[in-house]
Amino acid sequence: MEREEESTIKSDETLFAVVEGIREIDGGRITDIADHTGISKSTVYRHAKTLEKHEFVVERDGEYHLGMRFLDFGGYVRRQNEAAKQIRPRIERLADETGELTAFVVEEYGLGVFVYRGIGSNAVGTDARIGKRFHLHALAAGKAILAELPRERVDGIVDEHGLPELTAGTITDRERLHDELDAVRDRGYAFDRQEHIKGLNAVATTVHGPDDELLGAVNVAGPSHRMKGDWFEEEIPELLLGVVNEFELDITYA
Repeated sequence: MEREEESTIKSDETLFAVVEGIREIDGGRITDIADHTGISKSTVYRHAKTLEKHEFVVERDGEYHLGMRFLDFGGYVRRQNEAAKQIRPRIERLADETGELTAFVVEEYGLGVFVYRGIGSNAVGTDARIGKRFHLHALAAGKAILAELPRERVDGIVDEHGLPELTAGTITDRERLHDELDAVRDRGYAFDRQEHIKGLNAVATTVHGPDDELLGAVNVAGPSHRMKGDWFEEEIPELLLGVVNEFELDITYA
């Protein structure tokens, strides 16, 4: 999904900056939020009180935290994604078969978003919480999605979001990224070799709906000491491609 350039309302921009600031510092006093966002304390206070009035923010002992009402909105957004609803059982099955962490990921405004997760018996903890946004170039699912986009769209995403170095293995060169995406297209799936998180490997492939519409990508991630050799290079990709193929047939012909 691309972002359209439009005029915006400054007060709304400020309100969203306050919300983002509260999230980024995990809640805090008016002074903390103002210091973090660079917005005056009086302005932060007015917006925080407005958010509290509408139950989007909760005040506890002088600190402001995001309220549970955001969770309701997040659940609503996820329920509107038909592909996410239908692919969830397969994400969970893939987690059971691999024992690892699986996820369904979509692209929005040039970033990846975790929509669903499956937790296998050996899954390790990561930062892949539901709703989290991430840079596409550093995760297997993100590279799988980028490989299906036109080169000019990929370049536009890189222009907007850059290629930040998350680990020593992250691709930070534009031409090297394009070479990697060529390899993903030839192979049919993408690898992440400790490029997003040190010690974590992943493999992913894209998911399509009717008329070959790109819906997102399915990702399988696990520690590099397990995700290696034929298991990582051949067996997991085979399981992954099989699950996606079943889903695509069901969503197209059901």
